[in-house]
Amino acid sequence: MNFREIIRIVICACFVVSTSGFANAQDLSPAAFFGTFQGSGFAENKDSIYFGTTVRDLDVVIGPSGSGFNVTWTTIIRGGGDPSKPNVRRKTQTATFAPTERPNIFRGAPSGDPLAGNSYIWAKVEKTTMTVFIMSINEDGGYNMQSYARTLSGYGMDLVFSRIRDGEPVRSARAKLTKAAN
Repeated sequence: MNFREIIRIVICACFVVSTSGFANAQDLSPAAFFGTFQGSGFAENKDSIYFGTTVRDLDVVIGPSGSGFNVTWTTIIRGGGDPSKPNVRRKTQTATFAPTERPNIFRGAPSGDPLAGNSYIWAKVEKTTMTVFIMSINEDGGYNMQSYARTLSGYGMDLVFSRIRDGEPVRSARAKLTKAAN
């Protein structure tokens, strides 16, 4: 065995040991996610290889609401336009989640009938990840599905966003967020 093979084995062993606690972890309660998280990341789509990615600044606030919780997320998108002065867009969404009869699955509000043009929103907590799903049905009967997987980490939160339209990936984003002091 040469030195590089030994280093590879040590790195793999460290990875297995460091992630084994998460593999056996119980599902966290929503309260474990409470706080304000801020960070940045990038978004890409199938054309990113030609046109690049867009930078995103993100704020996420998760807190108690009745017997459930609420999540407010703000995304500032910088992309398109003149490279020296890119277009800047800001989007904020808020949803409130209540427990359901199923463990770790939460009904979102505002939520409605997707066939009537309203989005249906729900969340689940699995181990160290809280995922918010938003589904809508467009005028021609196709669907859009967004998911925001927020995984707690040592410094804050990792975010993986995915948007799918009729089974095809449209956009994905990854970001690292740190927990702000309360």
